[in-house]
Amino acid sequence: MVVEEHWWNGVSIPRGRRDVYICTDGQQWQVQAQIGGAAGRSKIQQCPSRVSASILAGAWRSGGTGWREMPR
Repeated sequence: MVVEEHWWNGVSIPRGRRDVYICTDGQQWQVQAQIGGAAGRSKIQQCPSRVSASILAGAWRSGGTGWREMPR
């Protein structure tokens, strides 16, 4: 899977860090929500299309402020 989009909540300490990724292999799409930085926990949801992945990623980011899109 290749990361198409990545956002993080702007909190640099691992305990408070949140990341949301949209990934694809060219045919399948998935959204990953990660809590606690690279060593933290994550949840992956399969999506049928890019549009549905974008909607889900937006919903997972809607609970807070300070989200930043990370460059690829």
